[in-house]
Amino acid sequence: MNTNQPPVGVSANFAMRFILMSKITLHTSVLLIIALTSWACAARTASSNGGSVATQSPVNASGELRYKVPDGWVSEQPTSTMRAAQYKLPKVEGDREDASLVLYYFGQGQGGSIADNVDRWIGQMEQPGGGSSKEKAKTETITVNGLKVTIVDVSGTYTAQMAPGSDTRHNDANYRLRAAIVETPRGNYFAKLIGPEKTISRWDQSFMAYVKSFEFK
Repeated sequence: MNTNQPPVGVSANFAMRFILMSKITLHTSVLLIIALTSWACAARTASSNGGSVATQSPVNASGELRYKVPDGWVSEQPTSTMRAAQYKLPKVEGDREDASLVLYYFGQGQGGSIADNVDRWIGQMEQPGGGSSKEKAKTETITVNGLKVTIVDVSGTYTAQMAPGSDTRHNDANYRLRAAIVETPRGNYFAKLIGPEKTISRWDQSFMAYVKSFEFK
């Protein structure tokens, strides 16, 4: 007797496995051939119609927001990583505090929608007698060096939180808020100017000159 011969049951199982694997391989090959044929037909069709197979080009986000800092603005060390730049605009005679401009950048796709930020800024101002800040606020959209810029201008009593998540709020009457949202390939930048109304009026033209100097390169 040949003791090296495998049992009949083992041979049968091996044969069945071999047949099954062959069928799976054949089925996969057929599907691959069908897929390649379909792609080739689509490419030929697009070519015959004067077109080409579409490919998505990545957005070129290289570069950064550049601008000219107006004379008289005092550069300060940003107090958080979310602040790309921070400036003090000296107060005029009769005002108690300087104005402050902060340029925020949270990252591409971050910082919330334009509409949400505009509404939030307007909501930080209260009107004497309980009037609507939204009705008093002025908003406009301009194009600066190919960049879309949304501008906000609203006055009233400034009631924003002292810090994000804080229960303590400002209560500064006769304040004015000017802000701009700049849309760039890297995402949106948010410039917020806040201070006493007379001081903001003093720097109003330089704020617009600052906004109109924006460019992305």
